Amino acid sequence: MYKQSIAVISLLAALTGCASKPENPVDYVTYRDEPLVKQVEDGMTRQQVLSIGGPPSSEVRRNLQPGTCNNYVLNQDGHQQVYYITFDSAGRVDSKGFMSCEQHEINQRALEKL
Repeated sequence: MYKQSIAVISLLAALTGCASKPENPVDYVTYRDEPLVKQVEDGMTRQQVLSIGGPPSSEVRRNLQPGTCNNYVLNQDGHQQVYYITFDSAGRVDSKGFMSCEQHEINQRALEKL
């Protein structure tokens, strides 16, 4: 009984974590040493991010919250992966992850409906 309870609690914890930020863990393992992934942290300024990662592939205005979002394309051994970094209205990083800005916005809308 004890082992089953721990298994259920662990599964629920894992699913809860995935629901808040759905990403493929393989992407993190593959690209974890890329400067944007390794060095960019919440609260950094836009200029700090640009000095680490250079100009983004595209920059889009956020619809759900004030601010902008930068799309980057990471390259590793011939494989490409999109990576987004969002900035709040003050120009500070408030989220990042392995999807496009557009997909992040879709996910945020879906979470608001829950």
